[in-house]
Amino acid sequence: MPRTEPENLSDPGRRSHIPRVSLDADAFGAFAEGAARFMGTGKFIVYMTVFVIVWLALNVIGLFGYKWDPYPFILLNLFFSTQASYAAPLILLATNRQEVRDKLSLDQDRRLAAQSRADMDFLAREIASIRMNLGELATRDFVRSELRSELRELAERLEATVHRDG
Repeated sequence: MPRTEPENLSDPGRRSHIPRVSLDADAFGAFAEGAARFMGTGKFIVYMTVFVIVWLALNVIGLFGYKWDPYPFILLNLFFSTQASYAAPLILLATNRQEVRDKLSLDQDRRLAAQSRADMDFLAREIASIRMNLGELATRDFVRSELRSELRELAERLEATVHRDG
């Protein structure tokens, strides 16, 4: 089978003999967040402290005459190194997911603020329009005074007509 030239110079066109593992990114991210959240609690510190005390006690005292990790406790250090090598990426993954959520939340807050601002501007224009139109409306006192003056004029005309005819 002839070998084809790669489309991309950074892709040598070879396949890896290591099988690809596909993980659900959300499930793994949720696991990472849970692990990071647990590692940031007092409960985790107490558990680790008890574990270390028991480990040291068993290996110093040599319960039942068996010491599997004598001083300088190389196996315990290896466990801590392994834990740290897994904890750091899990914490970073959890932090990255939180940053994405924060960015999405911030974008949504900005959209809501812009919509609220537009609504407030619209309402302010509507209120200003109502105020201007109210200024042009006749008040009760004005209408009463106009009616009184019209009644006076009618009464005067009526009297003038009665005096003329009568």
